[in-house]
Amino acid sequence: MWTIAFKEASSFFSSLAGFIISGVFLLVMSLMLFFFPDTSILTGNYANMDGLFYMAPTIFTFIIPAITMRFFAEELQNGTMELLATKPISDFKIICGKFIAGLFLICICLIPTIIYFYTVYQLGSPKGNLDIGGIMGSYVGLFFLSATFLSIGIFASSLTHNQVVAFVIGTFLCFICQWFFLYISKIPVFVGKIDFWLQKFGIDYHYTNMSKGVIDLKDVVYFLSVISIFFALTHFVLQRRKW
Repeated sequence: MWTIAFKEASSFFSSLAGFIISGVFLLVMSLMLFFFPDTSILTGNYANMDGLFYMAPTIFTFIIPAITMRFFAEELQNGTMELLATKPISDFKIICGKFIAGLFLICICLIPTIIYFYTVYQLGSPKGNLDIGGIMGSYVGLFFLSATFLSIGIFASSLTHNQVVAFVIGTFLCFICQWFFLYISKIPVFVGKIDFWLQKFGIDYHYTNMSKGVIDLKDVVYFLSVISIFFALTHFVLQRRKW
């Protein structure tokens, strides 16, 4: 499992695509936080990182499927999946190995955002006047959201040998899980009736709760449940390919 994780992580940064994906994330976040007037922390009246945590889910909807699209699709395309299946390792450990590699890559992308935190910390009046607890809670929420998107992207990659198709499917599923129930809840026929319960099915509701700095067990259970569901679906797809 750890060997697979190391292999995936090292191969990601051994290609130009890995650096491009990481660079695009940091570039977009820098533009949003420092240059675009509507979201810039330099033009606002408050020292906070709301812009980062507000935009991150949208950016991760594209970035994470771009990371995971090759995890299984490349194996299937090159014919190495059959070779991997002959190794004395279970499908579940293979999935976990790729999942761990994905988490590591996401953490690598997030580490430079500490610079944003330091900038906001220095801009506070007085210095350091910001809601550190809320920011830490938002990072925890972003971690769970990233892990959920990773499980979705890995599932999408297991469905096809074409990396582009895997990226499209992964992006679509991430969008559905993130915002579909939120938009559905706003349909007039649901407003005031079951809109609140519909929103609870979506990732956005639970991520927003964590972004407030409150780590509720219900939100954690929700994220772990969604991750488990897509793990199970990926395992089913891999098992079906052996039949």
